[in-house]
Amino acid sequence: MTTSFEKAEALRKLHAGPRALVLANAWDVASARLVEELGFPAVATSSAGVAFALGYPDGQRISRAEMLDMVRRIATAVRLPVSADVEAAYGTTIEAAAETARGVVAAGAVGMNFEDTDDDGKLLPLARQVERIRAARNAADDAGVPIVINARTDAFAMSDLRGDERIGEAVRRANAYLEAGGDCAFVPFITDREVIARLVREIRGPVNILATPGAPPIGELERIGVRRVSVGGGLARAAYGRARRVALELKERGTYETLAEGAVTYAEMQRLLGA
Repeated sequence: MTTSFEKAEALRKLHAGPRALVLANAWDVASARLVEELGFPAVATSSAGVAFALGYPDGQRISRAEMLDMVRRIATAVRLPVSADVEAAYGTTIEAAAETARGVVAAGAVGMNFEDTDDDGKLLPLARQVERIRAARNAADDAGVPIVINARTDAFAMSDLRGDERIGEAVRRANAYLEAGGDCAFVPFITDREVIARLVREIRGPVNILATPGAPPIGELERIGVRRVSVGGGLARAAYGRARRVALELKERGTYETLAEGAVTYAEMQRLLGA
């Protein structure tokens, strides 16, 4: 694969099954190169991971420019298709979504997922998000790259929705987003197998599930019909958790046993990054 067009088409095909597209979300060049070397077919970024690495909390506190700069660094460093997590597209307007899509293409990524919430964490009106997805699709197509839009709905994060109402809203939004030009519906914050199976049955397109402790294993998700599984900021948080464990041993015990457990060697890192 040499062109962005080819990478976009390759990424799209990875959502067609029969195996789920499994993504270990990266947050910097080194983590992206590790993911590539392990044989994953694509790299997805974690907006939370990128924000943490650059000193920001999650939740669109980082600027669009800073986020896309890291996406560009990652896309330049790997040969695989890159899907960029761009939060809620850095603005609630239709133009914000279009501008972010143009930035994703310019950064060298061939996919993007963005949320349907406002700055207060509330769901945007459905019609507004539909137009935002349509605008992102048109902006990318105009730039000559048919990016894969992973359309996210945060219906399951809304405290004012319950049970079937929450499921129904997720399905309603997911199907509307797919009709507007989305390629995959991302519905995070679910671990219940029966709920996941219902979403797969009722959403008219590929479904992305966020893998978290308590969720069914990937093999089971594949049998249910899930087409994309990602870990979001989980991999970055696991890495920081390991760093904290090592630092605590150093501080409290004055020993270094965990420092080498599972660590990538200096020589491996040098080779990984092209020395």
